[in-house]
Amino acid sequence: MENNICKEKMRLVEKLGVHLENREQLAPVAARIMAYVILTGKNGTTFEEMVTVLCASKSTISTHINHLQGLNKLEYFTKTGDRKKYFVINKDSVIHHIDNLINEWQEVRELHLEIKAYKNNINEEKIKKKEEKFDLNFHNDYLKFIDEASASIKELRTKLTDKSFDI
Repeated sequence: MENNICKEKMRLVEKLGVHLENREQLAPVAARIMAYVILTGKNGTTFEEMVTVLCASKSTISTHINHLQGLNKLEYFTKTGDRKKYFVINKDSVIHHIDNLINEWQEVRELHLEIKAYKNNINEEKIKKKEEKFDLNFHNDYLKFIDEASASIKELRTKLTDKSFDI
C-alpha cells in the first residue's frame, strides 16, 4: 500500500511539475520541487528529502529552492529541537495567482462587453435581415460564466485570507 502511494505521488509530481513548468515558466527541477512540496502538504519537506526523492544533486536542489524562495513561492518553518528547514508553499503566492486570474477574467469580461455592444449596434443600425444579424447568445453565456467563475474564485480567495483552511 505504501509503495502504491509513493508511486502515485511521484506520478503526480511529474504531471503537476509539467503543468507548473509551463504555467509559471519554471525550470523543470524547480517545477518538480514545487509539485513535491504541494503534494507533501503542511507538514513540509526537507532539503534532504527533496535531494533523495527528486534524484537531483544538492547544488541543483539548493539553487532551485533559493530561486523559488526569491519568487516567494516557497517558505519554510523549523521545529523546536530540529535544525532542519521544512519547506511549504507560500500562501501569498497562491493569493497572488488568484488575483492575476481575477484581473485577467475582468479584462476578458470588459472586452466581451465591448464586442457585444459593437455587434448589437451593427445589428440595430446596419443589418436588416434577421438571419444575418449577430447572435449575441454566446457573449451573454460567456459573460455569465466569467461572472460566476469570478465570484467563486473571489470566495476562495476570501477563505484563504480569512484562514478558513490551510493549503
